[in-house]
Amino acid sequence: MSGDLTPAERYAAYSRDKAYPAFRDFAGHYDFPLDDFQVRACKEIEDGRGVLVAAPTGSGKTIVGEFAVHLALATGRKCFYTTPIKALSNQKYNDLVARHGAANVGLLTGDNVVNGEAPIVVMTTEVLRNMLYAGSRTLLGLGYVVMDEVHYLADRMRGAVWEEVIIHLPESVSLISLSATVSNAEEFGEWLSTVRGDTATILEERRPVPLFQHVMVGRRLLDLFASSDVDASAGFVREGAPVNDELVRLARDDWASSRLMRDRRSPRKGKPGSSKNPRQVGNGRRVWIPSRVDVIERLDREGLLPAIVFIFSRVGCDAAVTQCLSANVRLTSPEERDEIYAYVEEKCRHLPDDDLHVLGYHEFLDGLTRGVAAHHAGMLPTFKQIVEDLYVRGLCKVVFATETLALGINMPARTVVIEKLSKWNGETHADITPGEYTQLTGRAGRRGLDVEGHGVVLWQPGMNPREVAGLASTRTYPLRSSFRPSYNMAVNLVHQFGRARSRELLEQSFAQFQADQAVVGLARQLHKAEEALDGYAEAATCHQGDFMEYAALRRRISDVEKGAVRERRQDRRHEAMESLAKLRPGDVIMVPSGKFSGFAVVIDPGLSGHEPRPYVLTQDRQARRLAPMDFPTPVEAITRMRVPKSFNGRNPAMRRDLASALRSKTHDFTPPPRRRESRDSFADSPVDREIAELRERLKSHPCHQCPEREEHARWAERWFKLSRDAETLKRRVEQRTNTVARTFDRVCNVLTALDYLDGDKVTERGSHLRRIYTDMDLVAAESLREGLWDDLTPSELAAVLSALVFEARRPDDASAPRVPGARIQRVLGEMVRVWGQLDALERDHKLDFLREPDLGFAWAAYRWAEGDDLDEVLDGTDLAAGDFVRWMKQLLDLAGQVADAAGGTPLRATARETVGLLKRGVVAYSALTE
Repeated sequence: MSGDLTPAERYAAYSRDKAYPAFRDFAGHYDFPLDDFQVRACKEIEDGRGVLVAAPTGSGKTIVGEFAVHLALATGRKCFYTTPIKALSNQKYNDLVARHGAANVGLLTGDNVVNGEAPIVVMTTEVLRNMLYAGSRTLLGLGYVVMDEVHYLADRMRGAVWEEVIIHLPESVSLISLSATVSNAEEFGEWLSTVRGDTATILEERRPVPLFQHVMVGRRLLDLFASSDVDASAGFVREGAPVNDELVRLARDDWASSRLMRDRRSPRKGKPGSSKNPRQVGNGRRVWIPSRVDVIERLDREGLLPAIVFIFSRVGCDAAVTQCLSANVRLTSPEERDEIYAYVEEKCRHLPDDDLHVLGYHEFLDGLTRGVAAHHAGMLPTFKQIVEDLYVRGLCKVVFATETLALGINMPARTVVIEKLSKWNGETHADITPGEYTQLTGRAGRRGLDVEGHGVVLWQPGMNPREVAGLASTRTYPLRSSFRPSYNMAVNLVHQFGRARSRELLEQSFAQFQADQAVVGLARQLHKAEEALDGYAEAATCHQGDFMEYAALRRRISDVEKGAVRERRQDRRHEAMESLAKLRPGDVIMVPSGKFSGFAVVIDPGLSGHEPRPYVLTQDRQARRLAPMDFPTPVEAITRMRVPKSFNGRNPAMRRDLASALRSKTHDFTPPPRRRESRDSFADSPVDREIAELRERLKSHPCHQCPEREEHARWAERWFKLSRDAETLKRRVEQRTNTVARTFDRVCNVLTALDYLDGDKVTERGSHLRRIYTDMDLVAAESLREGLWDDLTPSELAAVLSALVFEARRPDDASAPRVPGARIQRVLGEMVRVWGQLDALERDHKLDFLREPDLGFAWAAYRWAEGDDLDEVLDGTDLAAGDFVRWMKQLLDLAGQVADAAGGTPLRATARETVGLLKRGVVAYSALTE
């Protein structure tokens, strides 16, 4: 290639390489040329700038992070490589050890500490945050921090940690931020430049491997986009790309078939083409829905494996594997089966045989040897790690996964299948967003292995292809900050910087930056409004006097009159409700308005609710429960008639007979005249006197005689309307300005009320809170202060601490929890009392951080600490093994924090003993794999 260059071009290339010796050395380790965005980012780092790299999944962002590692070693400085989850930390640690040697690389994940003083340390983001607050000596000599998956700062539960680290890192540290593609990367980059200094934002929107989008309809695999679209045909979809006409036709046929089936169930008479029998659209044929086994076999025939099939349900993932086993699906060769068997046996040899049986090990192994597996949060971390390893090695061909897989480990596929485009979000079934769709399908297409990737959506009845195309082509998924100050954050910041400086630091958060960006637009609108107000006031100027004063009198009269009308209306409504409350069965009334106005007989007064809703029968046989809006004026019984006790409003004959009797009873009645209110009845009211006084002042005002009075009034009215709008804008600006700092002030006020803070100082009581990082930090600190845990055994401590970490997946999961023993029950009751007091204090300060302790894991935590077998503990709960291990690990973290916060008291030894009791069996082994 170099032979094709002119001498001048060769010299220019040499000069460029000479300017970046570290990059030239780094790039020489790869046997393929780096992409342009990778080259630009690496050179920016060598120039001493921070970088934000936003690029699609699988595009090779991590090469930029690895260059920072290379540069740190080359210049004798340290580099911290942070990841959002422990599994990613373990994976990156192994990658870096393979390249730089075990002596140069360390690992800090909370569970594992390996060579922590090495020049390169891989860690979770929370570990770095805790080091910054503690002022750890490990930070000395730190030159670079790589924040992988930095878009996690949008995570509602953990996102604040990323912003804390970005804000509090020393200025001398270069920050390398690696993010998935987000539509507001420039805004995020601008914020990074504000808080970290010179930062280059490098965007790469083009995928390294083209992605083709399909819809599987029955046995056919159809393109989602029209073949006429050049970009879609090349695997790079642009927003608004046209949809495949055949899919639109299929959707029309599917709609027609569902309409036809509905019509068959409820036939209607009428001529073809009439409004009662509309013309059929489409051919009315239903689409056959393939089973999961059919889908896998089709992908296998097309050469589209390995694949990840996203099923938004843990039960659905496990059921898919069972269905493949039942159908005798085999996707592996005998040699691959032997290799899989040996690998799984080796990885699980540390687990007790009894636990393996409980965990469904043999079914898990059977599925893997056939090339299929599930992957979800309910699985044991060891099992998930095995699935990930075998998939990356190409031995596991199909993984049925929940969406959590899309957020973590690097598991690229040739094909990604999405079974349904809706998922349960904890409250309801909601459609997935364009950002989620892109994140899921972004795994399709393995760089260096696949020429192209494929995203497949399974056809579902009622599917709209245009909506699917919108998901696949939309590029609007902005990064939104989830940052808010916590109690632990507040005491750590005040301890380190004092209250005023801490407040300034928090105003640098991305959350406040985004709020301020929105304020810029609002402030511009407010400025325009204020300029227009001056113009309107000038146009309303009157030579006879102060016209704005005169206009204010007119407006005051109008407001008072409208208020009087509202009050009278409310009085009439109150009278009407009182009159309805007096009705009895058999009363004949005149319904004054509404669809059922006219004479009616009361069947049931309907007094059981918070307002009366009488059930009546009208003269034309309508039996209805009326609403208060049907009675704008009071109603009274005109006469009475007998209503049979057995009357049933659903019985046509009974309705007919009673309606006939009602008509006979009211035959000679004349409807009572509508009540009209006399103005005289209000003449002496305070409101009328105020209106009369205002009118006198209006008439005596100099501007009242102005010949251009109404012209001035029109300008004044515009002024009042715009002034009201401007006030609304001003309130919105005030609400968004300093929002984070105001929340911090409220947090500090709560801590001051509890004697955790005293001005700029953290009290001795508050020092315990500095070491507790759980969401329930303040409940834990107060329980510690009150000595609620002092007399507990290690197993009992495990039970009560579990209430501060566990949260049932759904509210009804927490019904009637089992609590082991009276002492634990008493302490948990005291902790709920502490929470109640803190909750009331939070409400006084307009905060809502703490939730009620959840007792749903107390029994399982106690029994596990007491040494019960895994099957005994799981039998007593509704938890999957993976959930059990996850909650246990969070409980371990909290027990360790309590040990640190307890100081030299006996509770420290108890908490450490709790850690020792809990870290056994699958919990201990999982700490090594996740």
